[in-house]
Amino acid sequence: MSWGSLRLRLIVGGLLAILIALTIAGAGLTLLFERHVARTIGDDLDVYLKQLVAGIDADAQGKLVVGRPPADPRFADPLSGLYWQVSDDAGQVLRSRSLWDTALDLPRDEPSPRELHRHIIPGPANARLLVSERRVLLTLGDRRAPVRVAVAADLARVSAAASHFARDLALALGVLGLVLVAATSIQVGLGLRPLDALRRGVADVRSGQCKHLPVDVPAEVRPLVEEVNSLIDAQEREIERSRSRAADLAHGLKTPLAALATDVALLRQRGELEVAQAIEAVGETMSRHVDRELARARARGTARLRGGISTSLRPLVQSLILTLARTPAAQRLDFEIRMTGEPSVPLDRADLAEVLGNLMENAARYARSRVRIAADAAKPAISVEDDGPGIAPAERARVLQRGVRLDERGEGAGLGLSIVQDVLSAYGWQLVLAESELGGLKAMVAPEEGRDRMTAAGPAT
Repeated sequence: MSWGSLRLRLIVGGLLAILIALTIAGAGLTLLFERHVARTIGDDLDVYLKQLVAGIDADAQGKLVVGRPPADPRFADPLSGLYWQVSDDAGQVLRSRSLWDTALDLPRDEPSPRELHRHIIPGPANARLLVSERRVLLTLGDRRAPVRVAVAADLARVSAAASHFARDLALALGVLGLVLVAATSIQVGLGLRPLDALRRGVADVRSGQCKHLPVDVPAEVRPLVEEVNSLIDAQEREIERSRSRAADLAHGLKTPLAALATDVALLRQRGELEVAQAIEAVGETMSRHVDRELARARARGTARLRGGISTSLRPLVQSLILTLARTPAAQRLDFEIRMTGEPSVPLDRADLAEVLGNLMENAARYARSRVRIAADAAKPAISVEDDGPGIAPAERARVLQRGVRLDERGEGAGLGLSIVQDVLSAYGWQLVLAESELGGLKAMVAPEEGRDRMTAAGPAT
């Protein structure tokens, strides 16, 4: 797929959206998890703080003692990441064994006796500590003294937990991303399916299988379908008008040509043979052009409406052979029909008769003793061969040029190879000349490359 592909653009856009969404979701979930872990640690510190406050007392000399420290063994493990500290206004400081030879550098703060404050301060080994502290009033000797009680935990636990969570989350989001990519691809395919149906509909219209695009499409595509169908109708009307004008012009020339033929006969009776022959040659040329335009007009109209058209080949060939057999040139020939199965051709019967009739008449004119018509039901091709002198390879391209007849001297069928090509071109078919294994010329009628029209198109006519 190139960048001009709508499918590729939608998929790439979806991938970018998924990547951005998953990145934001991953960062947000990691942040939420980190805050959750921090809140959990803060709640644990509050529990330790209550245990520590409950265990503070004064001895006989009025000095602070901690009779029952928090039970967590980490408070006794040096630099374990969990610490407590108790101090009074006289400078006495008690701390957990985990602090070793350091102390918590608490900020200047004066919380009320029942107020809980939290801080983030630097701790041992440059650690970041989350501190929960309270201020309580105790009787020390003969006085009431404020005592500052603090419990701290290393926030490295939060970072480590968040890091592990982020790795697990990345794996989960990666799997989710793959699922979303697959879902996006399916969604794009489903979304573009109406366009694919529209493409097939256009191909069916072009091939003549139907006259209009199907209207059973989503609402977003329906205006386009309606416009295309309107364009097809307008083009159809224009073609019909052109066809009618060509037919009217051709039929309008028939009467003058008939009158001209009558004048030629009168001139021959008077003995003016040279003048009669000259006028007769001009009349025949004009007649050939008229017949050609009539055939072209009919072929254009029929090809546009050929949906469901299919002609059985064998009966048509047999009928043409019976007609040709009455001509003097064909009475001496052996016509061979070599067909596998019962081939049918998606051309109108009259148009196919003109094509094959012209080719078979040319073959009969030059054949010595044999003409073969071959086709295969499984292959979209028809061949007409003879055992005559054939045509040199250099001349084959010339005789297929418009306005050049295969036999300039003979009377011919009045259509020539150019009209054969015009009729075939209207159906997406072509005429190819080659050398026959019989020794003469092989004329092959087949679909143009990449436009195979030899398909079943309805009941044979």
